[in-house]
Amino acid sequence: MGDASGRLEGVIAAAKQAPGRGLPPVHLWNPPNCGEIDIVIRKDGTWFHEGTPIGREALVRLFSTVLRKDPDGFHLVTPVEKMKITVEDAPFIATRVDREGEALKFLTNVGDEVTAGPENEIRVEMDAQTGEPRPYLHVRRGLEALIARPVFYELVEMAKERQTADGPRLGVESAGAWFPVGPAGAHRL
Repeated sequence: MGDASGRLEGVIAAAKQAPGRGLPPVHLWNPPNCGEIDIVIRKDGTWFHEGTPIGREALVRLFSTVLRKDPDGFHLVTPVEKMKITVEDAPFIATRVDREGEALKFLTNVGDEVTAGPENEIRVEMDAQTGEPRPYLHVRRGLEALIARPVFYELVEMAKERQTADGPRLGVESAGAWFPVGPAGAHRL
């Protein structure tokens, strides 16, 4: 696997190549798979390296720009290597939502600003064990943010009922798209 700190330096260097606040073109890079690196993104959005939280917010933001989801999992990608990491749920957390005209704009824990719409859908799964909603927002190229509970409550407050093939559902509109925020009829229980 090589020297972990050297490999992290390579990731940092690759991430810093992005122009301005742009994202590195990780979707265009096809480096060889170099195994795994001991980085875990916990369910609460905290990044850990070798069991220790990565405390530097700027470093987490930088790593988030070279994160890619491939069919075999999540990887940090540079032009010369690809290292698999562990993601317990979604790699990001949506920590804020604002209504701006006809759009819902979200902010993630790593600084991404995302407008929900046809390209960035909101989806809500129901947790099989708890029956609790697990809401997600597509951020970019298959990467999602778990919508934090207080933010989800704001969405539910904004939601309006709509008749669907499954019955009446609550949902929100953003950028011309409509997203249900719960199962049919749940809001009438």
